[in-house]
Amino acid sequence: MSRPEKRSVTIRGHRTSFSLETDFVSELERIAARREMTMAALIAEIDASRAPDTNLSSALRLYVLEAVKSERR
Repeated sequence: MSRPEKRSVTIRGHRTSFSLETDFVSELERIAARREMTMAALIAEIDASRAPDTNLSSALRLYVLEAVKSERR
């Protein structure tokens, strides 16, 4: 797995950043495409539903993990 890279995105009108490995970003792009939405829209959705004590990078990783696990069922 690759090293985390810092990335920026605009969600709900403001810039925010997160650090993710390329593999996680690729999965988020695949999920967004499957759901016919932009990456920014998917990240905004994940951001809005995350627990207040969970940082965005962790929330994105957990979302990808759950998506991959649910596909295996």
